[in-house]
Amino acid sequence: MALHIKNQALERIVAQAYRDHPIETCGIVVSASGSTVASRVVPMRNQAASETFFLFDSREQFRVFRELDEHGETCRVIYHSHTVSEAYPSREDIEYAGSPEAHYLIVSTWDHAREAIRSFRLLDGRAIEESVCILA
Repeated sequence: MALHIKNQALERIVAQAYRDHPIETCGIVVSASGSTVASRVVPMRNQAASETFFLFDSREQFRVFRELDEHGETCRVIYHSHTVSEAYPSREDIEYAGSPEAHYLIVSTWDHAREAIRSFRLLDGRAIEESVCILA
């Protein structure tokens, strides 16, 4: 399995991650009805305001997902940054993952010289890495 994501969406996520550093950034990327390509970035507030953990604001999350339903869009990606570690799911990331159908994209801002972007499926307590196909 692979994540298919628009280049412009990925650029927005990376910019947000560096802008929010050292706090973990977070959000979702949605696809239009019938599409498997993640194209529209929806930044979310990290309610935890932490360097090592992210938590969507529940009210914001409810509002955003209601709007997705109204427009026939699908949450394709849940993304966040790691500011003090590599781009690999933490124990908490795996434990709190609640959308088995979503791709979990992690951007590491830990080492500015080596930008790292990785995608995973988080299923049954396991992190399964997948390739990232960047589309124009």
